[in-house]
Amino acid sequence: MQISVTHLMEKALPDYVGRLPQDPVKYSPSDLRMGIQKLVMSNEMTLAQALADAGLAMHPHSEDLLAMSGLIALTQENWAEAAQHLEQLLSVQGTKAPVMTYKMLVRAQRCNLDLARAQRILAQGLAQWPQDPSLLEEQDDFLDGPAVMPSPELTN
Repeated sequence: MQISVTHLMEKALPDYVGRLPQDPVKYSPSDLRMGIQKLVMSNEMTLAQALADAGLAMHPHSEDLLAMSGLIALTQENWAEAAQHLEQLLSVQGTKAPVMTYKMLVRAQRCNLDLARAQRILAQGLAQWPQDPSLLEEQDDFLDGPAVMPSPELTN
């Protein structure tokens, strides 16, 4: 079953039913981000994911939509997808990438067990933000031990 962008936006913003554009290209990335946020707040994660996917199909380089898609994937513990969206976000943001992009991407890569990539991203973030406490904390976490606990089968 396919759901239109307009239908998803009406689910997200019921107060605006009948007043929303019927043509999906009329929705800006910030409009779509607001709809995604409302769906997430209503715990409609499947619909939020569908709206984020549709939004990225229309606006593939939108920082808003890449960030929201990355956050949705993180909350669903879909580490590979989160890393993919956050890598794209970092690429779009370039040298203007905020600390949070680096931090979330490092976390996604660590949870995805790509520790080498996580360390490279962390080094890149620290080069951009050398005194940031959250990135320094990430660096300390790397020095302290593994990102995930080994499964009980591996410790016996």
